[in-house]
Amino acid sequence: MDGVQTSTDLDLGACEPVSGPATGWNTRDLRNALGGFATGVTIVTSRGKDGVAAGVTVNSFCSVSLDPPLVLWCLCKTAPSSRVFLNATHYAIHVLAEDQSHLSTRFSRPSPDKFAGLGIARGLGGAPVIDGVVALFECRCEQRIDAGDHYIMLGRVERYGYTGGPPLLFHTGAYRKIV
Repeated sequence: MDGVQTSTDLDLGACEPVSGPATGWNTRDLRNALGGFATGVTIVTSRGKDGVAAGVTVNSFCSVSLDPPLVLWCLCKTAPSSRVFLNATHYAIHVLAEDQSHLSTRFSRPSPDKFAGLGIARGLGGAPVIDGVVALFECRCEQRIDAGDHYIMLGRVERYGYTGGPPLLFHTGAYRKIV
C-alpha cells in the first residue's frame, strides 16, 4: 500500500534521544499537565517469596495487546514494596469501583498491613485478590523495563473477570465519577 509503513519497514530499536530542556523543568508543573489526562484507578497486589502481601495504588495502567493478552502498569522505584513486585512471578490488578476511593487512599500510603480487615482471596501465584472491584486481571510477569524513576511492568493476563460497574477515576489531582 502506497504511503503506509508496515512493521517490517520500521526500525523497532530505541527511540532517538530528544534534545531539549529535560533537566531544569518544574516537575510539579509537568505533573499538573499530565494530570489533565483522566485515568482509572487500580490497586496492584502480589505476594513475596516470604509470604508477605504487598499492594500499591496505580493509575498508570493500560492494555497493550489482545494476542497475546498483555497489560502494563508502572511501579515507582522508591515504593517500599517495589522489591516484592520486582521478584514476583504474578500480580493481580484491580480496577476500582467509583465507591472505592478509600481503598485507593489506603494502598497509596505505607502501612504495616494494608490488607487488614479486607476480604481477600488467594489468586494466581498467591497474589491477594480484593473483592468487589470493577475488573480484575491476574497476570504472570512477562517483562520488567527500567524507565526513569519507575519500572514498566508488562504482564501476561492469565485470568480475568469484570462486573461492568462504574469505575473510579482520577483527574487533576482528585477522584472523579462518571456523570
